[in-house]
Amino acid sequence: MTDVHPNLRAWLDQLNPLVADQKARGVEATPRMVRDSLAGITATFVTRSPELPAVTDVQVNSADGDIPVRLYDPTPDKAKPVMLFFHGGGHMAGSVQVYDPIARKLAATSGWLVLSVDYRLAPETPYPGGLNDCLAVTRQVWQLLEQEGVGFERRLALTGDSGGGTYAATVSRLLAGDPDLNLTDQVLIYPSLDYTMDHPSITGHGEGYLLEETRIRWYFDHYFANGEDRRAASPLHMPVPEAMPETLMITAGFCPLHDEGVAYTRKLESAGVRCQLKDYSDMIHAYLNLEDLVPEACEQTYREIAGFLNRAAALQ
Repeated sequence: MTDVHPNLRAWLDQLNPLVADQKARGVEATPRMVRDSLAGITATFVTRSPELPAVTDVQVNSADGDIPVRLYDPTPDKAKPVMLFFHGGGHMAGSVQVYDPIARKLAATSGWLVLSVDYRLAPETPYPGGLNDCLAVTRQVWQLLEQEGVGFERRLALTGDSGGGTYAATVSRLLAGDPDLNLTDQVLIYPSLDYTMDHPSITGHGEGYLLEETRIRWYFDHYFANGEDRRAASPLHMPVPEAMPETLMITAGFCPLHDEGVAYTRKLESAGVRCQLKDYSDMIHAYLNLEDLVPEACEQTYREIAGFLNRAAALQ
């Protein structure tokens, strides 16, 4: 039976007693605490960030205000396909700045133009505020690039990790088949896809592996502040349209969200959507944010994403 990667196990063995002590002392999490924690972990363990020739901060106008977006262009003199990236953080943490090195790696390894979206966070902005921001940027992506004078090919991929994967899958579902968008691909990295939390890995891996069941419930309780139908909002329980984009699903073996990622892949496949499932069996949730502990797995993941996105060119 596969065990957690030794480097992750050693780190968890240091982390878990601290978590247990906080629980014993009745320390309650706050939005600031989880934001600082994700930012600190990422800054500590993602220490290599590729230089790119063009990184630009822009904004997309929406009815709810301007949405910050950061553009990463690995080859400014060349038109290229476009990836929208929605960062993780349980809809409550993360930002374009925290995820800057990860977005840079996505651009550098894929060769695609990457747009990282700084959507609004709960609890200040509960459901569906962050989702609406992601929808607004997606709908305006071609207009934005034309305004900025950026060379691009009219082919779009949506990518997200964890809670950002929820947004990617939901936007894919809602905008699939839009002829102007040409949404061809989605990449979901250990995504959250079922707000009902009704899968064995939620409890089986829901304690002691960084992301815990109680924390997931806490995220969702803050996100769904007005008693919304969580099942209806879950990508796993939404009907699959015919034009759903081809999908790469990346799961981590010791992630509490593992089983819903597999279930979603099977659902898409049953509906005739072409899918690839890549399971990193000895990884935990958010391992891309722990890169220095598992550099080989992270490098392989970026290569996997690049290979999936550029598969057509590779066959020529």
